[in-house]
Amino acid sequence: MTAAGAPVVCCDLDGVVWRGDEPIPGSAEAIAALRRDGIRVAFLTNNSSRPVGEILAQLAAMGVEASADDVLTSGQAAARLLSHRLVSGARVLACAGPGVVEAVTARGFTLVDAAPADAVVVGWHRDFDFDRLDRASAAVRAGARFVATNTDPTYPGRDHLLPGAGAIVAAVATASGATAEVAGKPEAPTVELVRERLGSFGIVVGDRPSTDGALAAALGWPFALVLSGVTAPEAPPGGEAIPEPRPPFVGENLAAIAGQLRDALRAG
Repeated sequence: MTAAGAPVVCCDLDGVVWRGDEPIPGSAEAIAALRRDGIRVAFLTNNSSRPVGEILAQLAAMGVEASADDVLTSGQAAARLLSHRLVSGARVLACAGPGVVEAVTARGFTLVDAAPADAVVVGWHRDFDFDRLDRASAAVRAGARFVATNTDPTYPGRDHLLPGAGAIVAAVATASGATAEVAGKPEAPTVELVRERLGSFGIVVGDRPSTDGALAAALGWPFALVLSGVTAPEAPPGGEAIPEPRPPFVGENLAAIAGQLRDALRAG
């Protein structure tokens, strides 16, 4: 955990550090340079599908060492939200990947596969099918609290944009007739998680203004927008455009703006 007031660069992963299983050129070197200058670099992702250990392994494979304390996920934000709403041992159905399972069990909840459930957590995963939709929506209709890790409509894959968690959440919402509480960027549960884990001063780096940029605004931190993910000068199909007014930092990738981030944090 960072000391209160110590600056941190809080980086998104997908579209900033990598796309799919491919590192974005220069990202590892940029992270290393920031760290050499005494700046902490942490990682915050709305992709809740993977356990923290898998994220750390992918970072290590591209030459970026990190600890579990450096990784924050929307799955963790969802589990933290539930910990303030439900008692330990409450029944949670995870219509999501192993990352949500890890986060929910770490908070002391009991995983179930079907109703009755006290909560349903929906996140991005590749195994979503009609059976999972049926079980999740039935549990919500029966009274389970409905929590979404995030509602990003798309997700930056290696070669093209993939359907995001928002598409899965929309299916469960349609089938259940309910509206989800959203835990991930830019919502309050993630704002609280960032302040708890990373402190009070930093810069948010991301590729999606509607989530990363909005999170920065909610934190009162500057936003650094990279164009290596879903955003371009003109919005691509399923992506976003550079907003007006422009964020204080805009670059093709993390390497292009790392020096500016260092200077801004040094200046306070």
